[in-house]
Amino acid sequence: MTKIQNETAYKATMERIEELLPLVDDNTPLSDKNLIELDLLSGLVEEYEDEHYPIKSPSLADIMKLRMYEMGLSQAKLSELLGVSPSRISDYFTGRSEPTLKVAREISKKLNIDANIVLGI
Repeated sequence: MTKIQNETAYKATMERIEELLPLVDDNTPLSDKNLIELDLLSGLVEEYEDEHYPIKSPSLADIMKLRMYEMGLSQAKLSELLGVSPSRISDYFTGRSEPTLKVAREISKKLNIDANIVLGI
């Protein structure tokens, strides 16, 4: 089978997918030509996007910032919660330093972030 070669072909394929979506639903038979075309085009788009628009895993700093937002914490409050200085929190966010094992445990427990994520596994 072929690949999407450029951005123009990608956009045209996306437009065709948008045209096909209203024509199929959960009850559409697997032998329906629109469903088959949609499935094929979706696979081509997925391959193109994986190559040209990869989604990176979020960093620990990104996850911590999200959790701070969700919990309504400022950087100062987070430093109190974790028992480290505000400048140390800033160092974690900028990548100048990484949390010690003790602080990593506190991040995992108090921010409810999976330990594997905190440890970068």
